[in-house]
Amino acid sequence: MKLSTTSRRKLRNLINDIKAIGLGKNLDKLGKIYGTDKKGSHLYTTHYMTHLERFRYRRINLLEIGVGGYENPHLGGRSLRMWKKYFPFGNIFSIDIYDKSSLQENRIKIFKGNQIDKDFLNKVTDKIGGIDIIIDDGSHINEHVIGTFNILFPKLKDEGIYVIEDTQTSYWEDFGGNSKNLNNPKTIMNYFKSLTDALNNQEFLIPNYKQNYFDKKIVSMHFYHNIIFIYKGNNDEKSNLVVNNQDLNLGRDPNQ
Repeated sequence: MKLSTTSRRKLRNLINDIKAIGLGKNLDKLGKIYGTDKKGSHLYTTHYMTHLERFRYRRINLLEIGVGGYENPHLGGRSLRMWKKYFPFGNIFSIDIYDKSSLQENRIKIFKGNQIDKDFLNKVTDKIGGIDIIIDDGSHINEHVIGTFNILFPKLKDEGIYVIEDTQTSYWEDFGGNSKNLNNPKTIMNYFKSLTDALNNQEFLIPNYKQNYFDKKIVSMHFYHNIIFIYKGNNDEKSNLVVNNQDLNLGRDPNQ
């Protein structure tokens, strides 16, 4: 008897779940079992374990942009099932430009829409509630990545983490990137490098400087090969010398 596409997928998922028994904390091995490119084409799972381990047994909400499988409604979702296994008490959400509703299962919910449609994203985040982890593995178009971040980072909970994958497109013209001008402010890498200054905004010598949202809420950023992790919280550590962005200690004895 020939199995339907849905039956074959369910059987494959069951086999993978059996293979993954006892390996829940090892994302490298889970990535291989579930066939996600986060382990294989890339080496992201090792970095994910470093940054996301503290969330493992929490009742978190994770939102990943991009399901995979392009327009085929029955393909994709490998990363989502990996996250479901890694976060046994977590709810996994995703959005995709194509209809991927056939891939939904317990603790995996998928929304259809555009990652830079602000109204759509607002509706999705309202339905989810608080979000602990956001992963952008969507179009990888530079303009989309930056636009999505500006919409979704404010929706992330404090102490949450925002992840951007496949930042190599920052250098590829077909995705709006640029290899010839490495200072182009419209590329993913340059946009996020510029935000590292937000970490030190208390040190700016700009009298009466007004903090923007990212100055206040980005507390750390971690750059690796083709992936960025951005931590959210209250960036309120004061300068040891500067008050109100004016250096009150110019001319002091450097030996003191």
